[in-house]
Amino acid sequence: MPPAIAFTVLAAPVLSFLIPAYNESARLGATLGQVLAYLGAQPYGSEVLVIDDGSSDNTVAVAEEYFAAHRGRVATRVLSYQPNRGKGYAVRQGLLAAQGAVAIFSDADLSTPIEEIPSVLEPILGGDYDVVFGSRALRGSVIGQHQPWLREASGRFFNRMVRLATGLPYADTQCGFKAFRLDVCRPVVEGARLDRFGFDVELLFLAYRAGLRLREQAVRWNDAAGSKVGMLSGLHGFRELWELRQHYRRGLYTATLARTRALAATQRQLPGVII
Repeated sequence: MPPAIAFTVLAAPVLSFLIPAYNESARLGATLGQVLAYLGAQPYGSEVLVIDDGSSDNTVAVAEEYFAAHRGRVATRVLSYQPNRGKGYAVRQGLLAAQGAVAIFSDADLSTPIEEIPSVLEPILGGDYDVVFGSRALRGSVIGQHQPWLREASGRFFNRMVRLATGLPYADTQCGFKAFRLDVCRPVVEGARLDRFGFDVELLFLAYRAGLRLREQAVRWNDAAGSKVGMLSGLHGFRELWELRQHYRRGLYTATLARTRALAATQRQLPGVII
């Protein structure tokens, strides 16, 4: 069991919980209900951000109406823009807007249950890691509802290609449940360039190359109907993997990595958090 965490009173929230959303009006209300109920019961301050990625349905209205009707101790915001730019772009906007010491982004379907927050949050609050990301491929991971066989196999193949192309030593880079210590990770977010399926790999690659402390964490996960990930997303992923290699070889990440290393050397303890 991780050590207990005690919290001082901070002007800013401890946790920013980010939900990138594209045409999620059908299930967003249920998701927000679970998220606000869980966070409202925690001892630390938090905020929830829905980032609408150019939806063509009434995702924004659903989020705004739900937040207006369920005001409480958890701060809430909706960010929206047009046109659709991709999940990576949405996640970056959320990370840049987040006011918490730590930000977690999650899929709108909560395929990783909200109760898994401690598994990725506490290692950062404990001062041991800067990035902790959920994994479906480690011992201890629990897959309730599996993906269709073809999607599961293609995901494993993509992760093998990620390891070959980037040198990242991780078994699952694509699980949509990742936590970032924002004071040291903000340059990584600002320097990232990929907007679609490859954005997870880029964020982890930059953090890893900058020498940040990363942990791949086993989590519970369930496939949810209505996923936006299809064959086209997979093709975008391989294209963006090639773009990532090209950006790195051309030195487009050099300044980002230098800034991140400098921050990490001076900020190892989260201010305001007592272990």
